[in-house]
Amino acid sequence: MAYSKQIEAALKKARASVGDRISVGSEEGLLMPSPGITASPDHIVLKLDNGYNIGIKYEGQAIKKSAKPEPRLVKQEFSYENAGHAHVRQSPGKHTITLLGAGGTIASRVDYSTGGAYADMTGEDLAALVPELGEVAHIRFESAFEKMSEDMAPADWQLLAKEAAKELNQSEGVVITHGTDTMHYTAAALSFMLDTPKPVVLTGAQRSSDRGSTDSVLNLICSAHAALSDIAEVGICMHATSSDDYCHLLRGTKARKMHSSMRNAFRPINSYPLANIYPDGRIEPLSSFKKRSSGKAKADTKFDGRIALLKAYPGADPDIISHYVGRGYRGIVVEATALGHVPTKSEKSWIPAVKAAVSSGVPVVVATQCIYGSVNPDVYTNLRILFHEAGATPAYDMTAETAYVKLGWVLAHAKGDKVKEMMAQNLKGEINPRLEPDMFLY
Repeated sequence: MAYSKQIEAALKKARASVGDRISVGSEEGLLMPSPGITASPDHIVLKLDNGYNIGIKYEGQAIKKSAKPEPRLVKQEFSYENAGHAHVRQSPGKHTITLLGAGGTIASRVDYSTGGAYADMTGEDLAALVPELGEVAHIRFESAFEKMSEDMAPADWQLLAKEAAKELNQSEGVVITHGTDTMHYTAAALSFMLDTPKPVVLTGAQRSSDRGSTDSVLNLICSAHAALSDIAEVGICMHATSSDDYCHLLRGTKARKMHSSMRNAFRPINSYPLANIYPDGRIEPLSSFKKRSSGKAKADTKFDGRIALLKAYPGADPDIISHYVGRGYRGIVVEATALGHVPTKSEKSWIPAVKAAVSSGVPVVVATQCIYGSVNPDVYTNLRILFHEAGATPAYDMTAETAYVKLGWVLAHAKGDKVKEMMAQNLKGEINPRLEPDMFLY
């Protein structure tokens, strides 16, 4: 949907087009494209200098093209070189941590021709925007790749694991800047792939780092402190609240993005946070954790990507299981309802398909789509049919995402009954045998 003919005529008269700085009455900003179905064509969308967009209903106000320069040189304005990186990078007497870039919103800036954000900032750019990092540690900068996390695949997890292990052996800890959409998948993957005596901290942002409202500043500062801590695990460090007060450090296998846009989108699932991390360096442990030790970091990146993640729902056709088995997939994770139910005694029962898959050597792991709570193979008759007769494997309190990642890693290391045995083992804190009531919506 384009702007209305009245607006288009007014813009043409002002010789203004998308991306130009204009004034509409008393408001001034960059002219953005019409958002289409999400906005009326009678509203002009401007991006203000503070980074926020506003919609202005056009009622004949004067539109003028501004003589001010358009901020299309934001990359140069915020560049690492122009910000004096020597001051940020050199921190005599400080411990060294590595900032390992992997793209995402935290490494993004706004494309003022479209209003969308894209990954384009290096670790040096981020450090230039957050000079406080130089007060926390001596920073090494490395880049693995620049991707939005929805475009990542298991090969990217393997690369990050190898790079993190290399950097851990020359730094006190590693901070990985990463997109938030699939950060919990990567955190789980690195948890299984890395044997680390030091912290590996993933962080990101819900607002691009060139915006005044970005949450990347607090996330980076807290992550740097976490990387110097005694918590020698893979974790996610992000805002604990919607305010810029402190962050949670969450175990990599027990975290999930629970909101599409809020700053405190990441929550612990069936667990407490590992710790609260404050920007002044204070750390409040909230759970037991593996402590920092000497020794070399090692990466075991073997992973079998021939796995599928399916969702059970009323009326779901079990042929989807047979389809994946026929395509040569080696494992399936099912997001089942509540305690682990799938259609069992209905016309489209999943039991024969599950039993056939398991009999052919394809494990079917069942997690709960409730997110919180645990699968239990014994409570209902239908559950006993699925797990004890058809041979499905319970994921217990693992999230479906963690179960998916774990199954891919286990299949690359085991065969036959050993797969089921390893899926039931608590390898990296992914299974919590005791769930406290206040873990729910922590």
